[in-house]
Amino acid sequence: MWSYDCDDPLASALPPASFSSSSELSGSHGPGFARLNRRDGAGGWSPLVSNKYQWLQIDLGERMEVTSVATQGGYGSSNWVTSYLLMFSDSGRNWKQYRQEDSVWGFSGNANADSVVYSRLQPSVKARFLRFLPLEWNPKGRIGMRIEVFGCAYRSEVVDLDGKSSLHYRFNQKSLSPMKDTISLKFKTMQSAGVLLHRAGPGGDSITLELRGGRLFLLINAGEAKLPSTHSPTNLTLGSLLDDQHWHSVLIQRRGKQVNFTVDEHKSRFHAQGDLSYLDLDYEGNVSFICSQPQSVPVTFLSSRSFLTLPASSREEGVSASFQFRTWNAAGLLLFSELQVVSGSLLLLLSDGKLKLNLHQPGKLPSDIIAGAGLNDGQWHSVSVSAKRNHLSVVVDGLVTPASPSLGPEQIYSAGTYYFGGCPDKSFGSRCRSPLAGFQGCMRLISINDREVDLIAVQQGSLGNFSDLQIDSCGISDRCLPNYCEHGGKCSQSWGAFHCDCTDTGYTGATCHSSIYEQSCEAYKHRGNTSGFYYIDADGSGPLRPFLLYCNMTETTWSIVQHNGSDLTRVRSAHPEQPHAGVFRYPASAEQLQATIRQAEHCQQELAYYCKKSRLVDQQDGSPLSWWIGRTNETQTYWGGSVPELQKCTCGLEGTCIDAHYHCNCDADRNEWTNDTGFLSYKEHLPVTKIVITDTGRPHSEAAYKLGPLLCRGDTSFWNSASFNTEASYLHFPTFQGEISADVSFFFKTTALSGVFLENLGITDFIRIELRSPTTVTFSFDVGNGPFEISVQSPTRFNDNQWHHVRVGRNMKEASLEVDQLLPKTQPAPADGHALLQLNSQLFVGGTATRQRGFLGCIRSLQLNGMTLDLEERAKVTPGVQPGCPGHCGSYGKLCRHGGKCREKPSGFFCDCSASAYTGPFCSNEISAYFGTGSSVIYNFQENYSLSKNSSSHAASFHGDMKLSREMIEVSFRTTRSPSLLLYMSSFYKEYLSIIIARNGSLQIRYKLNKYQEPDIVNFDLKNMADGQLHHIKLNREEDMLFVEIDESTRRGVHLSSGTEFSAVKSLVLGRILEHSGVDQDTALAAAQGFTGCLSAVRFGHVAPLKAALHPSHPAPVTITGHVTESSCVAQAGTDATSRERTHSFTDHSGTLDDREPLTNAIKSDSAVIGGLIAVVIFILLCITAVAIRIYQQKRLYKRNETKRSENVDSAQAVLKSELNIQNTVNENQKEYFF
Repeated sequence: MWSYDCDDPLASALPPASFSSSSELSGSHGPGFARLNRRDGAGGWSPLVSNKYQWLQIDLGERMEVTSVATQGGYGSSNWVTSYLLMFSDSGRNWKQYRQEDSVWGFSGNANADSVVYSRLQPSVKARFLRFLPLEWNPKGRIGMRIEVFGCAYRSEVVDLDGKSSLHYRFNQKSLSPMKDTISLKFKTMQSAGVLLHRAGPGGDSITLELRGGRLFLLINAGEAKLPSTHSPTNLTLGSLLDDQHWHSVLIQRRGKQVNFTVDEHKSRFHAQGDLSYLDLDYEGNVSFICSQPQSVPVTFLSSRSFLTLPASSREEGVSASFQFRTWNAAGLLLFSELQVVSGSLLLLLSDGKLKLNLHQPGKLPSDIIAGAGLNDGQWHSVSVSAKRNHLSVVVDGLVTPASPSLGPEQIYSAGTYYFGGCPDKSFGSRCRSPLAGFQGCMRLISINDREVDLIAVQQGSLGNFSDLQIDSCGISDRCLPNYCEHGGKCSQSWGAFHCDCTDTGYTGATCHSSIYEQSCEAYKHRGNTSGFYYIDADGSGPLRPFLLYCNMTETTWSIVQHNGSDLTRVRSAHPEQPHAGVFRYPASAEQLQATIRQAEHCQQELAYYCKKSRLVDQQDGSPLSWWIGRTNETQTYWGGSVPELQKCTCGLEGTCIDAHYHCNCDADRNEWTNDTGFLSYKEHLPVTKIVITDTGRPHSEAAYKLGPLLCRGDTSFWNSASFNTEASYLHFPTFQGEISADVSFFFKTTALSGVFLENLGITDFIRIELRSPTTVTFSFDVGNGPFEISVQSPTRFNDNQWHHVRVGRNMKEASLEVDQLLPKTQPAPADGHALLQLNSQLFVGGTATRQRGFLGCIRSLQLNGMTLDLEERAKVTPGVQPGCPGHCGSYGKLCRHGGKCREKPSGFFCDCSASAYTGPFCSNEISAYFGTGSSVIYNFQENYSLSKNSSSHAASFHGDMKLSREMIEVSFRTTRSPSLLLYMSSFYKEYLSIIIARNGSLQIRYKLNKYQEPDIVNFDLKNMADGQLHHIKLNREEDMLFVEIDESTRRGVHLSSGTEFSAVKSLVLGRILEHSGVDQDTALAAAQGFTGCLSAVRFGHVAPLKAALHPSHPAPVTITGHVTESSCVAQAGTDATSRERTHSFTDHSGTLDDREPLTNAIKSDSAVIGGLIAVVIFILLCITAVAIRIYQQKRLYKRNETKRSENVDSAQAVLKSELNIQNTVNENQKEYFF
């Protein structure tokens, strides 16, 4: 890289007259004695009074490039400055405050009188005048400074343009590079609009650099002949507040179509449309080559306590004032003036970005004028206020807003004092009052009664009074440049801060950094969510946007990504010169899909390829005749079920091809339908984006293909964990790069009292997250403003060996700490302080660089700015750390509901629902059935009393010689029929239990625990239970005590008199009982009627009869009679099915995501006539056996899709026709589940 020496001392050789100051303590403390390391005079400069309005100035004689500064205190004294501001100017007026790269305003000064502190200026300053403004100094002394500045000469040609003149230049075409173009310039102006540069070529090509509203616009037009009609000229905006009469640099670099646009330190890069190589310019015109210096003295109101008081002629008739202002604040006091005689007041306020003029006179209604709008846009706005006799008006940016004459004053006189920007406190004895806070912003060109105010005289103390002002400088800055609002967040600002609106971005936080969505379906599942559509943000807080996919929450969680080409597509007449190309589009970008696939444990995509005299490979030269293209845009010639290296099909691997001489069925080139179908599962090549077919151009040659959705299961990051066994053990990773925004999230579990989770150090900066105590998690950090700490305390202990989730964030506005669901804690970033987190050491996980205070326990799913650290891989080679961490059920076991048992897996857990009446990943999906008239489900506990002892089934726990002293029963139902029998349990000893709905709709429970006694009857007649609503019943018997709960609201305890034991349970019946002898009359009546309606979640102890009947996992002693079908008791007939909980197979989600026209209609082909004849034949056959054939074909299709392997079908041609015929029906079923 090219460099040059620019570190010469610039101040040491200057005469004393080049130094000036706001004041001096004595003749020997003058500014001429402020040279570095000099001892003459009193040994440095000291002002008369030490306050924040003092300054020391140096005139370098001409514009110089200043690269660094150095400071000392007064020689041999207690006078030194501990912090200061640096300002610069070309003319000695209109000063600009220097701001370092990380937005820090102030410089660190000295800690004693004689040591030298150097500060490098990055970027450097090009100026003639420098001014040092002390902010803080030794409290036991006063301000004292000696200074030096370093740099080198800076010379450049300048041109002065007045808005009407221009400079033209014709380029030599031979000197222009067709591939490379560079335009650089510097400019300064007080005007907010104007064209800086326009470069036009003969073909309509042009580049325009234009200033609008203090911002630079770069417009590039490649010419009408070269620009497609769909493209508009490139328009790029950079910079802000560029009308401040200070130099700003512009650099435009073009290399080919790549354009770099730089304004000051802000950069943007983009690709230009068209060709910009040949441009033509002319040279003409006369301009001035000396840069004029307009003398405008701005003043900055630094805080809401700032004010400026200016005198006016006492008893002057009327009030008149004008000025210009700029601000970001929407509200503040601009002007207050007292009125004599009538003791009134005139207030000019900025309210909600509008001007509000209020004239208050005792005994009269206040007179208000509203003018302007959006005046807090950071631009200069002119204001003129006039109140004389019966005329009251406000002029804003040249627009007059008068008041009606009846509201105007008859005659008013000024009290002689004008208050700008705010009111002094009460100690000044002023009558200035304002309903709003003071103004923060800049003012200039202040005039009172048509006489301009000399603000330099105010600065010198000879005119008016002020507080907390910065005179001869406008200190406004654009805090939205650069825009620290991430992911499309909208930036707005006030004088001291910026704010981010994250609405509709999918992100949250002070800078829209953190995603509101999970990174995988696995993460959604372990929040307790069920199957459905979810937004996935695969890289968390990274740059990739979230996208919508379907999560199938089974024991294994599948992510399902659709594409536009799920229909079966037939191909004919394709040959190498005119191939068929099917392109598949997904609802996510390649980068989003790549992140999702990389994070998954396994991905697959089924590609079904049917062929008739259509080969995959040319056997003569081995060249592919059909192939597919994946995410990497590379041609792939292996097919479903195979691997990339072998370039075979499934049958070639299994040795089942129809011709053993070939590796694929289709390569046999037979004049009959066959197929090569299977799952592609090499993650680096998925998903399939294109398929190309070239061998269907011969007679009778045809092919067809169908691509399934992308299926991915698991999440490699969610369960990625490590166990730390000693306090000295840790894992180390590369330095964490989180200069502007950083977020860290992880899970931990421990039994230790304390320990450091994570630490990364810099020279002075650092971050550390630790368990400070059993109930406290602490985030410590330093970004250059001193160390800060944030702690979250819990009412319960964190060291309970349960998983706890920690999320830490730090950005330009704040730092935050969140643990589990406890109240988050935040720490605002200091205003105008250091903002960049600069780290350089390794990242330590589970310990520290000193090997002390290490963490004992487990850390899981550690993510930094959305990227997962592979703890397991690093732990494999690290002593004292083990990969993985057992014991997930302790934290996640509560997700297993309705009696489901949590079981550990090497990575994660699953819910064992075998003893539950429910199913699903968390045993939360009810198993319900609709019972038609006369139907029943019978669960036989013992087929024969004498064989019960040898039974190995679930019923084995109910032995014939066993006496049940307790049981627990649950059942939910919905019906409109009465009487009805809900549940009947019998024994070999003619004991029974019946739950019935009586004729009057009341619920009755009848227990007969002794065949020689009458049954106990428990009657609930609170309401009609046959009302068509869903009801829940829970019975719990402990010997002779029965506890009943209905609909989780009605509870009753009953003492049973018929006995305490249930002997030799025989069977449990749901619905109608054919043989009901030996029961009471009401039970017999209900048994004869049976049950018509919906039963759900039926459980008797560990036995779930409906589950055994509808979802048998092994042979069960269940008998079904009549019409019993699986249904949902939650939704009645006619209710929107989408309100039900749904978990579907993969084939349920292979339809299209939108209504775009499919690439190839599976029914249409080149042979339309032949297809028509076939369609007629098929139609006749369908008319003969309509429903049966259709159901049979559909089952064949679904069965084929679920085999997950390619098979050679004896009648493949019939299968293909079957699939073609039912294509529309399948699509309709699939589209039910898509938005």
